[in-house]
Amino acid sequence: MDSHARLTSKGQVTIPKSIRDALDLHDGDQVLFRVDKNGATLEKAADFIALAGSVPVAPAVRGMAWDDVLRRAHQRRGKARA
Repeated sequence: MDSHARLTSKGQVTIPKSIRDALDLHDGDQVLFRVDKNGATLEKAADFIALAGSVPVAPAVRGMAWDDVLRRAHQRRGKARA
């Protein structure tokens, strides 16, 4: 789907309604601009809160502080290299 919009003097663009509908964009949603040598794309940014629980966590580290998880991983990695 292609749609045109005009850039304002402040660098703002109104995302056309057809694009907002296609991406299910609503007030307050965040978007991601991805630029490469061929141009740019716009996509709805991932809602990381909605992803909560989608990655399995080993019972041994469940409820552990993130700093402790990292420290434990670094210690194990150091032992594996020795």
